[in-house]
Amino acid sequence: MDEIIVAPIVVGILFIGLPWLILHHVTKWKTSATLTREDENLLDELHDMARRLDDRLDTVERILTADNPNWKSGGELDAPAPRISNRH
Repeated sequence: MDEIIVAPIVVGILFIGLPWLILHHVTKWKTSATLTREDENLLDELHDMARRLDDRLDTVERILTADNPNWKSGGELDAPAPRISNRH
């Protein structure tokens, strides 16, 4: 008697429940892989903050260089650091 009840449950889980679960999560992963408007705004804010910090660092380096031209160690290259470009 128990085998009669268990067999349809197992078949239902294997052929209906498991594929539904997999397909459900695949569609959730695909929809969550896109950037929302909030994410884009956050990225823009972080980009602006990084650009301002880069400008501040340049200012500090100019002040230090004006105060003491040999403040950088001799082993570093004198090539300028890469700049963060402004996208706007």
